[in-house]
Amino acid sequence: MVLKTFGWSFAVTALGLVAAVLFGGWTAFGIVAILSILEISLSFDNAVVNAGILKKMNAFWQKIFLTIGILIAVFGMRLVFPVVIVAISAQLGPIEAVDLALSDKDRYQELVTDAHPAIAAFGGMFLLMIFLDFIFEDRDIKWLTWLERPLAKLGKVDMLSVCIALIILLISAMTFATHAHQHGGAHVDKAETVLLAGIAGLITYMIVGGLSGYFEDKLEEEEEREHEAEEQAEREGKPRSAVALAGKAAFFMFLYLEVLDASFSFDGVIGAFAITNDIVLMALGLGIGAMYVRSLTVYLVRQGTLDDYVYLEHGAHYAIGALSLILLVTIRYEINEIITGLIGVVLIGASFWSSVRRNKRLAEAEGNAGRKTEVSSGV
Repeated sequence: MVLKTFGWSFAVTALGLVAAVLFGGWTAFGIVAILSILEISLSFDNAVVNAGILKKMNAFWQKIFLTIGILIAVFGMRLVFPVVIVAISAQLGPIEAVDLALSDKDRYQELVTDAHPAIAAFGGMFLLMIFLDFIFEDRDIKWLTWLERPLAKLGKVDMLSVCIALIILLISAMTFATHAHQHGGAHVDKAETVLLAGIAGLITYMIVGGLSGYFEDKLEEEEEREHEAEEQAEREGKPRSAVALAGKAAFFMFLYLEVLDASFSFDGVIGAFAITNDIVLMALGLGIGAMYVRSLTVYLVRQGTLDDYVYLEHGAHYAIGALSLILLVTIRYEINEIITGLIGVVLIGASFWSSVRRNKRLAEAEGNAGRKTEVSSGV
């Protein structure tokens, strides 16, 4: 099971590390290994959240997520995205940006750093909305009951999450973006840039999440129709294709997953610049990490881990909330990527431990109930 799920990840790791050695020797090998670990640690919460969505999709779309999806994740976010940032911020063509990344790495890093406030505002707002919509929803299972119960009551107020997100964006723009960066000896006011990028992140979330939610609501009806059609086709000896069975709902959930992955990639891509300016090593390291995140997502779904450890999803969303605020703070202040990664690991670890304790309590309760039944039957 492990080899089947993580086989491609192991293969990509071997190829990536060999390519790193050939490209830059053992120093490059070490940098790629560190980047891979960084990406996995920063994106573990991504895998947990992805698994919650992916388990609603059929086997075909799970395969699409691991094939086409990984191409989008690795080449789109980990290779093309940093180049696009430079191209837009420096008003360069894509080819010129790639040439700059390979020939003048210091200038390339400077341009990416200059674009960081916009990236942080966009990614921060997208992730913040995911967190707010989660904690304001009334759920049967609550992890931090003392916090989640009153928040669920507040969540009955329409558009509360959007209002809070916009307030946080305004505070961020006024507090962190004003004189956020120094350029050429003079401070540059990034407030307008942060506001526009943050609103763009909010709009992106609402469009993609809205489409996903709409089709998710239709999913049950569609699954019933597809199930009936499948049974009829089998009776006629004409099995339907996997694509037809997947439906529009699965496609939009796949689209939502890709946008979600892109948002989670922001901190990893920016954090990578703290380790290396080399775009080739960056793509290798982050690409290996992204493969493991994909495989881990599928593993969580197939093992039913989220059903067994019910608080994991809560921990992951709290980690998302923490990451969104950290991204907004990094508009002005530098925060070590190790701290960012550790916060996510601690929150998810705590939720896992709480789940284990809950399962143990339930098992003990069932055992006691069983013994009482045996005693009463004996009497």
